[in-house]
Amino acid sequence: MTTTLKFETTGATNLEEAITEAITEARTTCELDGSNSAGCAVAWDIVEELQAEKAHQQQAKSNKTSLENYCDHHPDSVECLIYDL
Repeated sequence: MTTTLKFETTGATNLEEAITEAITEARTTCELDGSNSAGCAVAWDIVEELQAEKAHQQQAKSNKTSLENYCDHHPDSVECLIYDL
């Protein structure tokens, strides 16, 4: 059985769904091919990569400054205006 990564992740919900689907696919692959097969290892590698991407996205969200958080909520305020010179 060949395992391919076909998930497009545009948000946290889709990423969660992709992780759940990848885990299901990995379990199925390992049952069919055996737990020591290359296909099983690849399937679990895909799960690991998706989980790493989720962690990366969560970390990127938490690294915003106070001004960035303020500007996200109040984009029209004077402090948040950006001028091209």
